[in-house]
Amino acid sequence: MPEQQTPPGADPRERGATVRRLAELVAAASDGAITAEEALSAQVPLAALGFTSLAQMRLIDAVEAEFGVEFDLSAAGAAALNDLDALERHLAGAR
Repeated sequence: MPEQQTPPGADPRERGATVRRLAELVAAASDGAITAEEALSAQVPLAALGFTSLAQMRLIDAVEAEFGVEFDLSAAGAAALNDLDALERHLAGAR
């Protein structure tokens, strides 16, 4: 059964396990510049919070290693790096 998605800005405790894990990976990829809680509650693109292109590359590496997928760097894949819910949908499509 697929996880129920919670809208951005909702209570982080209500988000699905995959989205919570992606938020932790965002925090690690950004060297803590963005916390997992900030990523979960963001109502703006992660780039607006300071998620840099280097952090995006780190996140891609982490997602590929953890979820065993190859990240697609097409326009759709790159756009997914700015939003946790979009990233979760992109990841689900890659499995």
